[in-house]
Amino acid sequence: MGKMIVIEGLDGSGKGTQAALLLSRLKESGKDAFEIDLPNYGDDSSALVKMYLGGELGTHPDDVNAFAASTFFAVDRYASFKKFWSSEYNSGKIIVANRYTTSNACHQMTKLPQKDWDYYLDWLFDFEYCKLEIPKPDCVVFLDMPVEVSQKLLEKRYRNDESKKDIHELDVEYLEHCRFAAKYACEKLGWKRIVCAENGEPKSTKEISDLVFEVVKEYI
Repeated sequence: MGKMIVIEGLDGSGKGTQAALLLSRLKESGKDAFEIDLPNYGDDSSALVKMYLGGELGTHPDDVNAFAASTFFAVDRYASFKKFWSSEYNSGKIIVANRYTTSNACHQMTKLPQKDWDYYLDWLFDFEYCKLEIPKPDCVVFLDMPVEVSQKLLEKRYRNDESKKDIHELDVEYLEHCRFAAKYACEKLGWKRIVCAENGEPKSTKEISDLVFEVVKEYI
């Protein structure tokens, strides 16, 4: 079996950039690595995810309960694994994932009372890793970018066009709750949290990449 490294973070935290940089650095160091991006918007498996994020099932994240929304994303991950990267993982490659099951822990757990968070995490990981039998990560790196900073980065990405944001990205209060949930998951589950901003400004892409690589080296 291979190794799985997950780059996790809220919207606008730079996950895609850091996943790509990590892949390059792993290959430069002689490692056999393969990157996946989730959800897989180019595949039919993401249909319910796109409906949910696009507001077709409700215009607020809470309009779809935690377990239903989690299932949408889980099905997409299952299909992605079976169709596109199971052979790479089973042959021993390092899988670098831009988002994974861990995104549900950040985004969906907040829809429940905090007293139920441990129950939800147990349900989530049993469902995906035991019932669906998709790989369990060896390392989860959480890019902790403050929401006020990530919103500025999203504005640049979308050129201030709010219509391009999904229902998660549009709801700043929801994202603040997600950041709190992610920090909870870091403490409980041993995720590696990387502080990505100082004094209201994002750290440089290279500085964050260096911090990510230092963490990941322990697991490969």
